[in-house]
Amino acid sequence: MSLGESARRKPADAAADNAAAALFLRKATGLVRSWSVFDAFVYSFFSINLVTLGLYIISQMWFFEGGIVPALIVSAVIILAEIVVYAGLIAVMPRAGGDYVWQSRILGGGVGFVLAVTGWWFILWLWTPIYADMLRQIFFVPLLGVIGAKDAALWFAWDANAYFLVCVLTIAFVTGAIALGMRSYARIQKFCFWMGNAGLLAVCAFLLLGDNATFRAGLEANATALFGAAPGVYDATIAAGQAAGATTPLIGNPWALGTVFLLLPYLVFFNLWPNWGATLYGEVKGADDFKRNFWGMAWALIITTALMIVLLLLINRTIGWEFLNNANAAYWSYRWGFSTEAPPLNVWPYPALLATFLTTNPLLQFGVLLAMSMWFFGWAGTIFLSSTRVIFAAAFDRLLPEKIASVDPRTRTPIWALAAMVVPGLLVSAMFAYNVELFGNPFQTLTLCSTLVIAVTFLGTSIAATIMPFTRRELYNASPIAQYNLFGLPLISICGGVFSAFLLFLLYQWLFDPNALYGIGWSVNENGVQNGGSLIYMGLMYLLALGIYIGARFYRKRREGIDLGLLYKEIPVE
Repeated sequence: MSLGESARRKPADAAADNAAAALFLRKATGLVRSWSVFDAFVYSFFSINLVTLGLYIISQMWFFEGGIVPALIVSAVIILAEIVVYAGLIAVMPRAGGDYVWQSRILGGGVGFVLAVTGWWFILWLWTPIYADMLRQIFFVPLLGVIGAKDAALWFAWDANAYFLVCVLTIAFVTGAIALGMRSYARIQKFCFWMGNAGLLAVCAFLLLGDNATFRAGLEANATALFGAAPGVYDATIAAGQAAGATTPLIGNPWALGTVFLLLPYLVFFNLWPNWGATLYGEVKGADDFKRNFWGMAWALIITTALMIVLLLLINRTIGWEFLNNANAAYWSYRWGFSTEAPPLNVWPYPALLATFLTTNPLLQFGVLLAMSMWFFGWAGTIFLSSTRVIFAAAFDRLLPEKIASVDPRTRTPIWALAAMVVPGLLVSAMFAYNVELFGNPFQTLTLCSTLVIAVTFLGTSIAATIMPFTRRELYNASPIAQYNLFGLPLISICGGVFSAFLLFLLYQWLFDPNALYGIGWSVNENGVQNGGSLIYMGLMYLLALGIYIGARFYRKRREGIDLGLLYKEIPVE
């Protein structure tokens, strides 16, 4: 039954309604709408995190020909189509579970469950050590270095045991923050939002008021004193980066779109996620307002893109893009095993840390870096929070054990859904931190498949949005987005087509990798299979999801007499 049909039903149909409601676990989810639209904006803003994701992934993009700034602009324009898709679907069906609910009700239960569970549950385990790596690089290493604990800083920077410890600490913090409930989590992220932006303002002030000569002197003094780098680190870093093949320009030729587009499969690791809170909109007030949903996500994308461009231009002015790109190349080529020579700057070249080298005041350095670390703590919960609502929604539909859909009566948190993220996340973190071999490849080479699988989930949602006005006509016509058309076609269908085409481009580049740039798929050049282990790992995750779906359908039908196929004809209750 669609929302449009529901409004026209007669009282005599109450018995049928009750029978339909019996398909669900209960008549209400137990979740409450405790977030404002601003809370959702902050969550979206942190989801495309300028510091933890943006600077981190751009630092790994040293070997391209296209410019970073044009790629940021092009990707942001395309991702606006994604925002229309998600803002529209949220307005039509503002339910906890997002992608899973929409896909299962438009494309079918099997497709929705397999794509959403793999993309929002299983693959997010792999993000746990990725988050932890960012924590050690922007919190433990720089702060310990500034206070004079050089050996501890370098231990956190390079030791596998330290890496796993940070993974455990990351999971502990995230679990505690989410378990407090949505209202408390909103307070945490808002505090971090203001503190983190204050830190960013200070970093920008350092870069604006400083100059390259002062930076070079500060780098030589601080890199040696804080991290034990050898004298002459500036020139040595540039030489090491050039030996590693550093080529990526900051701007380059913005009209050479072919080279610009080849950056996007890397760059979207950072900025594909303004929709990350879509699974939470069953708990956001006013979620059926398309314009508010759109601008909440759009402003997060626009502001983040603008801030990143401003920051990079300031870095180029004072630190020098050439130095930073070469420092990134020297660091990552060694860490990835492409080079046996340790980088002259023996820690990740964190731009905020480099900016603090423009001052000689250690208290000011510590304060700014501590404020900048709030970018991590305000963002960290995104690793599990959105996923718990997909797991919860699947359990509410009876595809997972009922216990997983239970909600703490005080915090309104699905605790068991959270546990379903935490426990496997610990196991995957250990495999990642110690880089065990899996299917013939080091486990850490799976990093980018964590983005690929989520992109497949987004593709399912984009296709669902494209066809919804035609396959679920009454649902669409009764929704607040039915008034938005372009060239006589539904706006959501047009944007769904654009975003689907973009995702197919990304998937082609990742899986076939004709230019051998990404290393997570099957290359069609002379190198053959670049990362067969990644392909096998992803395949097994999809098979696991399919097995759970088939098993649940069989169990519910045979043991309880419930046909879950009927459930997907109904819109979930709130």
